[in-house]
Amino acid sequence: MSQEIAVVGSPEFTTGFRLAGVRKFENIPDDEKDERLDDAVERTLDDEGTGIIVMHTDDLDHLSRGTREAVEGSIEPVLVTLGGSGAGSGGLRDQIKRAIGIDLMEEDD
Repeated sequence: MSQEIAVVGSPEFTTGFRLAGVRKFENIPDDEKDERLDDAVERTLDDEGTGIIVMHTDDLDHLSRGTREAVEGSIEPVLVTLGGSGAGSGGLRDQIKRAIGIDLMEEDD
């Protein structure tokens, strides 16, 4: 079964992905994130056609504890966060390592 990328976030965040061909997205305006982001993320998690969820790192702060734990612990679909400058904003390499359990970029000695 083929799975797709889904993007969840503000219209400004999702637009670039949509222009690049990502068809699954949830637009949540910044002023509505506290009320609507949990539902959007849960819908995306429940979608069997989604393999990767892309979110802005700062949006994780708007999620309830339960939804945040569910999305961060999800293996399929896997969460990839972009942007942000806080301590919780790990690099893509670290996120891939966490998702699959090995470091694909590790150099042999």
